[in-house]
Amino acid sequence: MTPELADRECEACSSAEDPLSADEYAELLDELDDDVWTVVDDHHLEGTYAFEDFREALDFTIEVGELAEEEWHHPDVHLRWGEVTVEMWTHAIDGLHETDFVMAARMDRIYDDFADSEE
Repeated sequence: MTPELADRECEACSSAEDPLSADEYAELLDELDDDVWTVVDDHHLEGTYAFEDFREALDFTIEVGELAEEEWHHPDVHLRWGEVTVEMWTHAIDGLHETDFVMAARMDRIYDDFADSEE
């Protein structure tokens, strides 16, 4: 049995590796929140999370930043009132790697924790 995507290790890749093809990343994409994430131009993941206000969006951004520092895998994060957009790809290969999807799944988990705290 394959471990849940968010529980997999974030493994660094080398510049000698090729980015994932559409066929290779399709299964990984299916494990992400499809209301949030899309693949853009077969190059990067883009996801947008909605929040009730700026404070929640800011708190989420801070948690994503802490995750990025912990894993040393840094997305572009765009914070707006009530919304956070994340763009992510592996710069070493100028494209998508499994680690990008693992990070996205972990962000989905963080977001789920925010939704659970609102109940």
